[in-house]
Amino acid sequence: MTSPRAEFAPHMEHYTFVLEDQPYVGYFQYGHEKTPVYSTDRHGFRVTPGPDGGPATVGDERPDGPHRILAGSSAVFGVGATSDAATVPARLWNAHAPRLPWLNFAGQSHNSAQELLLFTLFQHELPEVEEIVLLSGVNNLVLSRLPEEKQGRHGAFFECGPAPDVIPPPEQRVAHATELTVRHLSVWKLLADALGARLTFVLQPLAPWVREPLPRERLLFDELDEVSNFRRFHNDISTTAVGRSYAEQLAGGCAGLGVPFLDLNTALAEAAGPEDWLFIDRVHCTDRGYDLVARLLTHHLDMG
Repeated sequence: MTSPRAEFAPHMEHYTFVLEDQPYVGYFQYGHEKTPVYSTDRHGFRVTPGPDGGPATVGDERPDGPHRILAGSSAVFGVGATSDAATVPARLWNAHAPRLPWLNFAGQSHNSAQELLLFTLFQHELPEVEEIVLLSGVNNLVLSRLPEEKQGRHGAFFECGPAPDVIPPPEQRVAHATELTVRHLSVWKLLADALGARLTFVLQPLAPWVREPLPRERLLFDELDEVSNFRRFHNDISTTAVGRSYAEQLAGGCAGLGVPFLDLNTALAEAAGPEDWLFIDRVHCTDRGYDLVARLLTHHLDMG
C-alpha cells in the first residue's frame, strides 16, 4: 500500500535534511547541491530563479543593483516546494513583488541566534539591500522544550540532545521563545538601519495555528507522527490559543523596537480557501501554500 507521503508528495524524498557541519552556525546546506527539487550556490544558499531564467544567489550569479532578502529557516529555504521556482522568494520575484530580485537567505533548522549569525557571516557577500523580511519564530518555540542547561545564554539548537520527559508549561515556553526572538531581532534592526534597509518580522505559519487540517493534510501529519515525536512534545504549543499568545507577545516586542510585525497564521486563515492544500507537514508548505504566503507578504507589507 502506498503511503500518503509517497502518494501526495513523492518529491519530499529529495529533502534529506543531511546538513554539513559548519563552524559558528553549527550546520548548513552543502554548496553546489543539485537535486530534482532544489539547488544551492557555492555557500549552500538556495538559488532563486528569476523571470528571465537567470538566478539570484548570495554567493554566485545575480542581477546588478539592489536586492530584497527573505531570511529564516527551513520554510524560507522552501522545504516542501517541488522546485526552486516554487519557493517564497521565487514567487515574490516572479509574480507578487517583482520590482527587485529576492535572495533566499535561509539555513535549515536554524534558531534565531543562528539566523542572525548567518547574516553577519555573509553580509560581505551581499549587494545593496533595500528590504529584509525575517520569516521566523517557530523553531525558537519548538526548542523551548529543552531544559535550562541546554539553553545556554542564547537558546538551544537542534543538536542539543534528546528532549526531556518533563516539558515546561506553554506560557513559559512562549515567554522564553519571545525573549530570544526579540533580543536577536534588536540586532537585526541595528544591521538593517546601518544598511539603509527596511526590516519586517513575520511569524511563520504553523499548521495547527492556521486551521483544522484538510483530510489530505491529516493523513500526512499522522504518517509523520508514526516516526517522529512532534505530537508528543508539541501538542501543548500546537493550540490556536498558544499561537495567538505568541503572536501577541512578539507583536509587542516588535513594536518596542519599531519593527513592523505580521502574523501569517491569521493572514493565512483569512485568505485560504476551504479546499486549499497548504501544508506538507505542520511547518512546511505545498507549492500552493508558499505562493499564498508570497501573495500575503506582498499585500500586507506593501511590497509591490
